Amino acid sequence: MLKYKIDVLESLKEAGYTTTRLRNEKLLGENAIQYIRKGKPIGAKALNELCKLLDMQPGNIIKYVEENTENDVKTD
Repeated sequence: MLKYKIDVLESLKEAGYTTTRLRNEKLLGENAIQYIRKGKPIGAKALNELCKLLDMQPGNIIKYVEENTENDVKTD
């Protein structure tokens, strides 16, 4: 599962990009903003735009975290 390493909206705000500005200038779509707000992964196009706006690599923004499932066998 992909998770954010940083507070994306806070980082955007520090870089001068409020959610209003993101919407008005069509930098990120409403769905992408809502997904970020909820901690859900965004698509490649939105991630590309985030990298550009924040001057970061994808690995600075997201990380892969293994999800435990009910089918996982526990070993002691």
